[in-house]
Amino acid sequence: MSAIHASRHDSEPTPELLDGDSSVWSVFYDMPAWGISLLVHVAIFVVLASLTFVTDFVPEFELTSEIAPEEIRPEEYVLNQEADVIGSESDMNIVGPSMAAAQHVGMESHREEIERLEEELINPAIAEPPSLPTPNESEAVEMIELTGTTEFAGGTEGAVDRITQEIAASLRQRKTLVVWLLDESGSLNDRREQIANRFENIYKQLGLMDVDTKEALKTGIIGYGQNVHVLQKEPSSDLPTLVSAVRGITEDKSGEEKVFTAIAEALKVYLPEKRRMRANMMLILVTDERGDDYHLLEDVVNRCAREDVKAYCIGNTSLFGREKGFVHAKWEVDGQAFEDDIEVDQGPETAAAEGLQIPFWTASARGLDRMSSGYGPYTLSRLCAETGGIFFIADQARGITFDPGVMRQYSPDYRPLKDYQKQLAVNMAKAALVNAAQLAINEKIPVPQLRFQANNDNVLREQITEAQKPLAVLDYFLQRVQTALEQGEKHRDKLDSDRWRASYDLAMGRALAMRVRAYGYNAVLAEMKASPRKFEKSGSNQWRLEPSSEITAGATVKRMHDKAVEYLTRVINEHPDTPWAYLAKVELDDPLGWEWHEATMQIAGGGMQNGNRPEFAPEEERRRQQERQRQQLKDKSRPKL
Repeated sequence: MSAIHASRHDSEPTPELLDGDSSVWSVFYDMPAWGISLLVHVAIFVVLASLTFVTDFVPEFELTSEIAPEEIRPEEYVLNQEADVIGSESDMNIVGPSMAAAQHVGMESHREEIERLEEELINPAIAEPPSLPTPNESEAVEMIELTGTTEFAGGTEGAVDRITQEIAASLRQRKTLVVWLLDESGSLNDRREQIANRFENIYKQLGLMDVDTKEALKTGIIGYGQNVHVLQKEPSSDLPTLVSAVRGITEDKSGEEKVFTAIAEALKVYLPEKRRMRANMMLILVTDERGDDYHLLEDVVNRCAREDVKAYCIGNTSLFGREKGFVHAKWEVDGQAFEDDIEVDQGPETAAAEGLQIPFWTASARGLDRMSSGYGPYTLSRLCAETGGIFFIADQARGITFDPGVMRQYSPDYRPLKDYQKQLAVNMAKAALVNAAQLAINEKIPVPQLRFQANNDNVLREQITEAQKPLAVLDYFLQRVQTALEQGEKHRDKLDSDRWRASYDLAMGRALAMRVRAYGYNAVLAEMKASPRKFEKSGSNQWRLEPSSEITAGATVKRMHDKAVEYLTRVINEHPDTPWAYLAKVELDDPLGWEWHEATMQIAGGGMQNGNRPEFAPEEERRRQQERQRQQLKDKSRPKL
């Protein structure tokens, strides 16, 4: 015990050692182990920080001296006996001695080469760059955004070929489900047959485009008319099955086309399959009308957009500014064959008809009431535009066409109907135009008689009396149209598009022009009826009315004439190369007044019945009776399309 005790005390510092700095050492002596460790680490950090501080502020030296260029003499270069180490194996990014010597040896020839090049650069021979490979048609279509547009595809077959390219573009993204919705009306018989014939070609073209269709492309088929028929409920890629479904459609004779009901049914039937396949979905409508159930448009558009379903249409153009269109049809009744243009509800290219539906009176201008608008009906075009599809024109109305580049500035507004109605509420000129157009739709406008038999005064007076009867009704109609348009005249300058301005000015100009013609027509008829003119030429037996620049109906009509010319001239000047300018020019090509010209006509039969009406021979009367009966049968048997 005494040894241990002695050892402990030997290790402790003696009081003499603590006397000099007793306070400091007493602190370290009593400090615990973790405190000493902390102090040691702090000291280390201080040392390291000081080293970093010193390193960060090492001054940088700027090189301000210049190295004088040194003349290089050839005799200073000596071939090295050792191999030069250059390139990636070199220790320095400099040229080795052997390379420098090689440069010197070739210097003289290099100078000669420079001189030769300078001479050649005076007239350099520029080589044509190699031509780049042209991308195939499907790749080009995929790169160019065409969705929401109207496209002239070159008939039904051309439209199907373009649809094939759209399918190919979709298949490059993911699997695709295509649903064909086919109008069952008789007017679409030929178009359905053409599509059935092209089904096989669709798959062939996709194969040529190196697009896999075996499991990636499925097709469903729906027919519609008065009712909707799901013809291929289970989507298939079997061509014979699909062709058989299309050719198995039964013609619907109701005259109804429930387009949007059919689309709603397609979404109900095929959306589950779209989700299961995780596929794109395309609806392809084949029709020649706008759909009798177009009140369902907004609901269908919203559903397609929500489900990411694109809608395409192969259809017909609307007539310019008009609701009704025509489809040529052939039919047979009681062994008699008929053909004619049947009026159908094609719908206007805008939300409401904006064209004043009044005929041209002069013979040179008749037939322009069937001019194509260049666009599909608003309902189907809006569906395609809102879902990212395309309206393909397979057939358009007869008549002149206009440059699509120019017409792009006059494209219809495909915003929702509620937005269109707001525009009418805000701008009185727009509302006035639509109201005037609606009046013209509901009224049948007569085309006046311009030729009058005048082998005696009684026949002439009777024909004039009959010709005057519709004039009273016509003037009342034109007065209402003019009043409706004038109500919006103060808002004309606030119209916000070229289409609206052109449509309003043309409507006002044509309404005024027709009133001037009607006033003048009635005035010259009344004058002739009161005091029939005498023929100056021997053998004349007919009076004809032809356009004249002379306005004889009074000062009020003259002012109306000047205003009509002002509006129509403005259309021609402000909207060149458009349908509006064309119609305005046609209206002004013939003066608005009238004058009489005598002529000769053949009068059937030799006598007069009751002193007034021509008397026909029995054989001629029988032929006329047969023609009337045929016409009655034709009118009665007209098919509903």
